[in-house]
Amino acid sequence: MPRQRTCARIGKARSAFAAVILLACPASGEWLPALPGWDFQFPRDHDSHPGFKTEWWYFTGNLRAENGQDFGYQLTFFRQGVREPGSPASASRFVVDDVKFAHFAITEISGGRFHHSQRFSRGAFGEAGFGDGNRTAWIQDWTCERTGTNEFHLKANEGEVSLDLRLTSTKLPVIHGWNGASQKAEGQGRASHYYSLTRLATEGSITIGTKPLSVTGTSWFDHEWATNQLAADQKGWDWFSLHFDDGTELMLFQIRTDGKNRDPHSSGTFVFEDGSDLKIGNAGFELEAVAWWRSEETAAQYPLEWRLSARAIDLDVTVKARFKNQELTEKPFAYWEGAIEAEGLRNGKTVKAKGYLEMTGYAGKIIGLQAPAN
Repeated sequence: MPRQRTCARIGKARSAFAAVILLACPASGEWLPALPGWDFQFPRDHDSHPGFKTEWWYFTGNLRAENGQDFGYQLTFFRQGVREPGSPASASRFVVDDVKFAHFAITEISGGRFHHSQRFSRGAFGEAGFGDGNRTAWIQDWTCERTGTNEFHLKANEGEVSLDLRLTSTKLPVIHGWNGASQKAEGQGRASHYYSLTRLATEGSITIGTKPLSVTGTSWFDHEWATNQLAADQKGWDWFSLHFDDGTELMLFQIRTDGKNRDPHSSGTFVFEDGSDLKIGNAGFELEAVAWWRSEETAAQYPLEWRLSARAIDLDVTVKARFKNQELTEKPFAYWEGAIEAEGLRNGKTVKAKGYLEMTGYAGKIIGLQAPAN
């Protein structure tokens, strides 16, 4: 029997509210630019950095249930600053420094369904926020709680879909970029402070309908904060995270420009089994899209099969989506974020991987990251 191919929307935000959140804050000299020299410290830097305008905590992973079903998941919390640091205090609790929003998605790889939703909140009454004791981020009952230096408890639910996961990092944080800054475009401050926990042992439950399923697997955590990252001619990016079966990991991103060329600030990081890492510059890797999928909802054409190679680590693999329709069509923008798998050669030996791929700018403009640098 062919598996059902449906896209189940489990939540929808009001587009006007979403647009205000992302566009309300103009560039200001008061916001901190992401500059080289950031002194990363943990667990301190797992918390929020309100001096920067934009920040996100990004969890993705591939999981398997005891009955053999496969799942992918994403849970992301975003902070968007709307008042400049140092603004006068207000007596009204409705005047907030930032707005909170989050995306939650579950891919039923075995069942052929994709569920996604988003939430927005001012957090005026404490229903959403960042950095409350061990709670790193929350919007109502969607929560990210830090339970150890590099350990987390995630919970989210919408309708018949929920997750409850505990994540334990098996490696120390990996800093991306050079000298504490991940440069995204030409110019001072066109960068972010960006690190990852690249391999988190994951266990817990996923519920689809009424029956919770015990699951185990591996997750990836990205944390990034910045003020003005992108230039006006940068139209989107393709971001890959891969867990290889030899205990190594790879993060790569390419930024696409107006002319559909790759920006020279595209880069990546390879993490060896012992946790040491190797920075990969734009000239050190190749990405070629070889198969595409068209979204019926947005008409966007997404490349869902890639040839990926990196000379410095003698890697040559084919990357494929584990399920085609993993497009989050939430207002005010849509993007593809989903579970992937890879197979090929590294150092002449066969390797396999699972991971996640994010693709933006295919279904419309990216919003809120292209304010002019100061």
